[in-house]
Amino acid sequence: MKGKAWKFGDDVDTDAVIPGRYLVMNTPEELAVHAFEGVRPDFAKNVHENDVIVSGNNFGCGSSREHAPIALKGTKVSCVIAKSFARIFFRNAINIGVALLECPDTDRIDEGDELDIDLASGVIKNLTKNEQYQATPLPDFVREIVDAGGLIEYTRKLIA
Repeated sequence: MKGKAWKFGDDVDTDAVIPGRYLVMNTPEELAVHAFEGVRPDFAKNVHENDVIVSGNNFGCGSSREHAPIALKGTKVSCVIAKSFARIFFRNAINIGVALLECPDTDRIDEGDELDIDLASGVIKNLTKNEQYQATPLPDFVREIVDAGGLIEYTRKLIA
């Protein structure tokens, strides 16, 4: 996966990802239009497929709404990289099919850096700075869920 970094700080809560007034919307495409609307009004208009969200500690804190990872899926970002994730958000994101990596070096990544990410190994190459960081790779079975598009699609494939 290759994409441009969108940098956020610590404690990005689910209300920042998708404001509560949009919880009446249910599709990834509907929600994506309003992703980060209150904190980064330019995000939804300028994010490109395969871009990467990079954050500090505790990404996805706050309410346990599934709308936050659904909105991220709708933006078509390839991955969210953070120092740590709120536990419920992490599980919801995997179940929705959003790739996540925990990496202690997110401070070394700047807004706009071009990243090349290998989910299997957890290696993140910063092509802009010619640096490499090691994230905790997702276990194979978790990557299979993400690759399938989420838990529902993964289960459908198992049953078929």
